[in-house]
Amino acid sequence: MNAFLLLTIVTAFRILGRNRLRAGLTMLGIIIGVGAVIAMVSIGQGAKAVVRTQIASMGTNVIIILPGAMTVSGVRGGQGSSVTLTVSDALDLKKRVPLLSDTAWAKRDVMQIVYGNRNWNGPVNGISPAYLTIRDWAYTSGGPITQADMDAAARVALVGQTVVENLFEPGEEPTGSTIRIKNVPFKVIGVLAPKGQSAQGSDQDDIIFIPFTTAERKLLGTQFLGSVGAIFASTDRPDELPEAVEGIRAGLRARHRLQPDQPDDFTIRTQVDIGKVQEGAGQTLTIMMFAVASISLLVGGIGIMNILLVSVTERTREIGLRMAVGAKRRHILIQFLIEAMTLSLVGGVLGIVFGILGARAMTVVAGWPTITSVESVVLSFLFSLAVGLFFGLYPANKASRLNPIEALRYE
Repeated sequence: MNAFLLLTIVTAFRILGRNRLRAGLTMLGIIIGVGAVIAMVSIGQGAKAVVRTQIASMGTNVIIILPGAMTVSGVRGGQGSSVTLTVSDALDLKKRVPLLSDTAWAKRDVMQIVYGNRNWNGPVNGISPAYLTIRDWAYTSGGPITQADMDAAARVALVGQTVVENLFEPGEEPTGSTIRIKNVPFKVIGVLAPKGQSAQGSDQDDIIFIPFTTAERKLLGTQFLGSVGAIFASTDRPDELPEAVEGIRAGLRARHRLQPDQPDDFTIRTQVDIGKVQEGAGQTLTIMMFAVASISLLVGGIGIMNILLVSVTERTREIGLRMAVGAKRRHILIQFLIEAMTLSLVGGVLGIVFGILGARAMTVVAGWPTITSVESVVLSFLFSLAVGLFFGLYPANKASRLNPIEALRYE
């Protein structure tokens, strides 16, 4: 049996080699299909990896609490239109919810920053010192905002890489220089390490941090002392986030004296929530691209079936002769199935090569991150073999059912 299979495979290659152009065109659909599947899945995997990196750049096990919406004359404003969170809320949550390792608060506004003859409009954030720890910010020079800076409402600032690039000359050291924000002088005490884009697509390096008390009293202003634009919290472990969120919700509802039938006047988000939304969108896109690419494989399978049907017609006398000298129906069936799978196998291998090269070309030319996984390669290859087997079954069955006498008489 092994010798028969080996001889059949060799025969299949010889038969396909008789008309290489036809065989090549037949395999083209399989090549394009497998290559497209691998390239598309690689792009999808690369996009998911970028999202994970962006989510990780937010910090470690971060919980973000945003103010609620304000309703005026029956018209409900957007999220954050109402001032419902305070510094006292953040301090109380740290005491009330044991799972929280730390809490911080912040408020922001976009302002003009001036240094020398250069200026830049960027987001200025008033923060508490723990914010930098929760968000896991590192520094290329200088150091963080301290509690002493908060207590003194010091005019000090940390600047992001985008701000540095737009305000300072290349190679110039920002730390120690004085910038002006809304005509108020601030001493730069540190430069933040780059973080890149956030999961929402904003530039995390286009940022300036100043002490919260300084922002509240000397720069941004406030509706009332202690109001904040957002509260940030963190836990020691990711699996503690859901329980911590429930503790935060219960704590804030109690502090804000909300009745059971009243909705929350705040919104809680976590890295897990943001990651699920982003990865869900990426997964949907990957599935859609995979489905589109799979159509090429089906088209390639139809091409294999058509060519084999033509081959059965062309080789009718050959089939009749083989049956006349003792070949069984299963031998004819196996021969044509092996020919079909040989076409899909060779097409699958070439498709894998072109798919990997195409994914790398996307990275080099377009700058899109791609990750080619072993699973996608194996799945595409097995799918191509399955396509060859499925679409080769009908022609093979038709060939095996030919009447030997009528086949020998065929002209």
